[in-house]
Order: sequence, then structure tokens, then C-alpha cells
Amino acid sequence: MTAIKQKTIWLTGASSGIGLALAHQLAACGARLILTSRRSAQLEQLRQSLPNPDSHQVLALDLSAPEQAKSEAQQALADQTIDVLINNAGISQRSSALQTDLSVYRQLMEIDYFGVVALNQVVLPQMTERQQGHIVAVASVAGKVGSKLRSGYSGAKFAVVGYMDCLRAEMAEHNVQVTSILPGFVNTQIAINALQADGNQQGHNDPEIESGISAEACAAGIIKAIEANKAEAIIGQGLSAMAPRLQRFFPALVRRITAKRKV
Repeated sequence: MTAIKQKTIWLTGASSGIGLALAHQLAACGARLILTSRRSAQLEQLRQSLPNPDSHQVLALDLSAPEQAKSEAQQALADQTIDVLINNAGISQRSSALQTDLSVYRQLMEIDYFGVVALNQVVLPQMTERQQGHIVAVASVAGKVGSKLRSGYSGAKFAVVGYMDCLRAEMAEHNVQVTSILPGFVNTQIAINALQADGNQQGHNDPEIESGISAEACAAGIIKAIEANKAEAIIGQGLSAMAPRLQRFFPALVRRITAKRKV
């Protein structure tokens, strides 16, 4: 079991959505947090709002530039032991493959995939040396099942799930735990901030996102999966939570559903 209390946990995407809910719940469990997103001011406000604020720290990074983020993190965390890394930062997409600019695909891959790989490379050497640690990636059900208007997002999340599967196999001999989290629809700002074909944000929510589970419920499920050392956890309700299982056992049915439905 990966206990949370008194562990140093590095959390990305901490300033909003699932990450914000995770920050509050992890701090309430007694974790020491390293809070990462792009904006220092938002992170500092968050730090001050948490229990025992002096036990937490802020590390602003821009994951759209993974090499730079890796370098800055290595310098900032050189003398620290990280028990758990939760790769939660990410961005989504709402545009057809026919119309989406290549630069949008690159941005999605930089943040959602290469950002995960880059930060893992910061902590994996110390974890393998200590023969303990836990790597978590918040991927998506879209990393198992593709649907319309998400070709870049789903492609990046498929890449994350595959990478984490390989990493899990490699880390087994080092006693480092590897967990992939697959949320379904969660009621956050993800659709509002999703990239359109030209790279601009969508600017409005999706009905299926609005009817999804709360960020707080998702965060609680993530913490439960971490504590149980789960290899993979699907968190959600309804069709979005059922989709990976349907894909596994009834792939032809899933293909028909995704061809007919917008989501």
C-alpha cells in the first residue's frame, strides 16, 4: 500500500479541476505537496489555502516546453526526495482530424505526452536508486477508446497509456509502482479550455462534461487507486466508464457507437 500521510507528492496541473481537488484532499491526508502548473500566483494562493501551508511548495513549469520544464525541475528538486509523482496536467481538443492544424497536434503531444515523460525522467533515477516510489499518470478513457473530435487528445492519451504500460514492466524489478488513471467525463473546465482546429480554445462546456462526476469524486478515486497500488483505474460513471470494457469485449459495437455519436 502507498500511504499518503507524510509523503512528498509532486502534483502537476494543481491549480484547477481534478488537480485542485487532489491538492486539497492530499493535503488533508497529511501529504507534503509540490504544486505545479504554469502560474506561480495561482499556485501560491492554493498553497496558502491548504492545511499546513509551510509544508508545501510551489514549482511553476510550462509543460508545453518539456525539455525546459525537465531542466528547471531537476534544478529545483535536486535535493529533494519525491515519493509520488502525479502527472495530472493536460489539455484536450474539440476539432475534426480533417481540419486540425498540425501545430495543434504537436501542442497536445508536448503537454499531454512528452510532459509526462519529461517529469518522470526527473524522479525515476532517485526512485530506482531508493527502490521505492510511485509514478501516476492521469490519462483518460480516451486513451483506450477513440471518438470524434478528439484525434489529437486521444492519440496523446493512447501514447501515455502505452508508455505507462512499458514503464510498469520495467519498474517492477525496482519496486517502483506505476499507476494509470483513466477518468471518464468529469465536470471541470477541460472542454472550455479544449483546443479547436486553429489552436484557439473552445470557450464553452460540453453537455456530457457538465453531467460528469465532480472533480472531488474523481480525486477521491485517484487517491484510493494510489493507496491500493493499482496498475490501472477507470474512474467515472455511465457510458464513459463502461467504454474501455465494451472496447475490450465488443469492439465492433464500440466502432458503430463512435461512428454515430458526436462523443
